[in-house]
Amino acid sequence: MVKAEIAALLALPLLLASCSRGLEFKWQKYYVDGHRTGVGVPTADNPEKALGVVENGVYKAPNGRVFNAGATPEVASLLIGVQPQMARLKEVVAYAPEAMARQRPECALFNFVADRLAADVQEAVGRRVDVGITNTGGIRVDLPAGDILLDEVVSMLPFKNYLTYLELKGSDLRAAFEYMASTRPQCVSGARLVIKAGKLISAEVGGKPLDDSAVYGVGTIDFLLDGGDGFKLARNARKMIITDKKIGDVILRDIRKLTAEGKPLQYHVDGRITVEE
Repeated sequence: MVKAEIAALLALPLLLASCSRGLEFKWQKYYVDGHRTGVGVPTADNPEKALGVVENGVYKAPNGRVFNAGATPEVASLLIGVQPQMARLKEVVAYAPEAMARQRPECALFNFVADRLAADVQEAVGRRVDVGITNTGGIRVDLPAGDILLDEVVSMLPFKNYLTYLELKGSDLRAAFEYMASTRPQCVSGARLVIKAGKLISAEVGGKPLDDSAVYGVGTIDFLLDGGDGFKLARNARKMIITDKKIGDVILRDIRKLTAEGKPLQYHVDGRITVEE
């Protein structure tokens, strides 16, 4: 019996593979905007208005549409049921006049995170930071226009990546920029890069050409020290300080500070990364 069961399990992948031959799969993207149900992003005090209600196994959506069959009522019930536990994350922490969307090679959101990272590392270690570098992949979601919830900031920077200070020779910093040019641009602060056909054409730091023999202070995250996204920034570092501060926590602190000062969450692009055709 055991041998028969094992044989059946071993045969299953072959069966599935043979059944899938000749099949074609097509994917289509849909923008999740609540157009079918009127569902929106709930805050701490409006889950019923944003998500609708489930009564006696029937789901009534915010736009009045009724669902009484399939998995929709059950899924809606689960989502609505966890809202009390999610209330802490529904705190409004900022206001953004415009959406801040992720976009390479440069965008307001990437620049904001990179500039704040550089300043936060400098503050944390008490050493001058000339350049900030972090990975675009660590920024997971866009920020919408309007009220910004704690949930959105936490979702934007969800990883436990720690602020890190490095002292790098200009030649090693150039190698990092050249890697960006050959793969994809990342978030940078304090530098201006021109890239063409996968090659680094020019690099400036602090408004001056990158000096291969100089030593620069670099603010980054520990994820990029030894292999994260292909970077190995720590390989030839002359000095390294890994702090106990997570990037998500310090960026949230920065955003809260803006709000406390009565300032909106908004930023700019300035041509720090140019990709020529």
